[in-house]
Amino acid sequence: MSELDELYQSLILDHNRAPRNYHALDDATAHAEGRNPLCGDSYEIWLRLDGNTVADAAFLGQGCAISKASASMMTQAIKGRTVAEARALFDAFHQLVAGSGRAEALPAKLRVFQGVRAFPIRVKCATLSWHAMKEALDRSGSPA
Repeated sequence: MSELDELYQSLILDHNRAPRNYHALDDATAHAEGRNPLCGDSYEIWLRLDGNTVADAAFLGQGCAISKASASMMTQAIKGRTVAEARALFDAFHQLVAGSGRAEALPAKLRVFQGVRAFPIRVKCATLSWHAMKEALDRSGSPA
């Protein structure tokens, strides 16, 4: 295993053990749930939008290390971004883990999930919370 792979693995394990933004968000303006019935992963995503900005993001749920780390890192990545930027991150992240995207299109921390593309069954784990975040934005009526 290369040093970079070890760093990526340790970052994912750190976010799994100590997920950031792991709580319900009482003043949320958008909410959605994501479930993967094949493996049992299940997450709720809360967003607080302030105009066209994601002012806060949080999640609760359970799942494998990849899904929990992805949810944790996603909430960090979208805080303070515009709705359009959060949607663009969704697209870039999904493309990266599905195999058609470029790592350079994402912030460095999110690039740790690039290795998921080698394991197609894990793509749903990595993208579950992202799909829920996009659904929460869609339900909120936020512009694209």
